[in-house]
Amino acid sequence: MQSIRPFLMFQGEAKNALALYQKTFADFHLLQIHHYPDSAGDSANKVESAVIEISGQQIQMIDSPVDHNFSFTPSYSFFLTFTNIEEFESVLGSLSEGGEELMPADDYGFSKRFAWINDAYGVSWQLNLE
Repeated sequence: MQSIRPFLMFQGEAKNALALYQKTFADFHLLQIHHYPDSAGDSANKVESAVIEISGQQIQMIDSPVDHNFSFTPSYSFFLTFTNIEEFESVLGSLSEGGEELMPADDYGFSKRFAWINDAYGVSWQLNLE
């Protein structure tokens, strides 16, 4: 096996998600991006393929050229561990904007502070403060 990485399939919102993640994470890196050509009809200029890196984890993203009747589910989430409350709160605030709160930030006994959210594009994030 050469490598393994999460693969996120958006339906037209990949550019906006990329902008959110770049704004949210200080260690965000856009490693590669390709857009559909103008000749691709409704997919023109959307993300054909992108690879980003956050905290050393590479994530591949696309805008699907095919409409699907499914999207992301919280059963697959990114689990982020923080040692700094200010960074925790900053990321929580950024990813929560326009999103959905699954578990509000609180002390649940297994963590000093924990929150589980879906961002505005449906990607699920668990935030944990050690």
